[in-house]
Amino acid sequence: MENRYGTLASWVYDLDKPIGRSFGDIEFYAQRLHDCRGPILEPAVGNGRVLLPLLREGLDVQGFDASEEMLERCRAHARHLGLEPALSCQRFESFAYEQRFAAVIVPAGSFQLVTDFAQARAVLRRFREHLQADGRLIIDLDPCGALIRNEGSTRSWTVSDDEWLTLTEQPLHVDFVDQTRHSYLRYEHWCHGRLASAELERFSLRWWGVAEFELLLRQEGFTDICVFADYQPGQAPKQGCAMISFEARRT
Repeated sequence: MENRYGTLASWVYDLDKPIGRSFGDIEFYAQRLHDCRGPILEPAVGNGRVLLPLLREGLDVQGFDASEEMLERCRAHARHLGLEPALSCQRFESFAYEQRFAAVIVPAGSFQLVTDFAQARAVLRRFREHLQADGRLIIDLDPCGALIRNEGSTRSWTVSDDEWLTLTEQPLHVDFVDQTRHSYLRYEHWCHGRLASAELERFSLRWWGVAEFELLLRQEGFTDICVFADYQPGQAPKQGCAMISFEARRT
């Protein structure tokens, strides 16, 4: 399965990116959306790392994710915080709502999980169709340099004294024509020195050039496009930045 975020993957994600951890993005989205006067949609909501703090700020945010395992973690965190967000299991390419949103946000590079160009273009069109007139779209993208690398790695997370999780990334290849990076991710759950369970996923991401993505947004009917680096409004992307954010409006 590709980019599935199964049981172990969602557990690792929850340990690596817990509720309350910010990369500057939570503050950025709270500031950009503070005057939003309508519902907000977060596709690929994951464990709720961004959605739940925004809800606590008083914003009307709901979300969807393709992984039911990730949604269960989001629901559990929401219950712990006394929140009841509207969540559903849907995919980028087929999500549908009767209502229209004042904003659609896609933090942390999740849009790059859509690796096919034509499909990515269709998803942007779907975002636009679900926005109110003058509604805003905000998308974060990793810079190209972060994805072009072709290195393996192993990481681990301690659950208790005798229980831990590991994630091993085995690179497959980088496709410079399709602008995609492919690898295998092996998740392992260890208890008392024995392997309790394991999951293997094929993981793929697409990178975008700044001018390329801005042009695509314009082609899909977005205007007033702003581009920020590292969640700093007014700071243009440059070599070495860690994240690039695009903000645009539906005409």
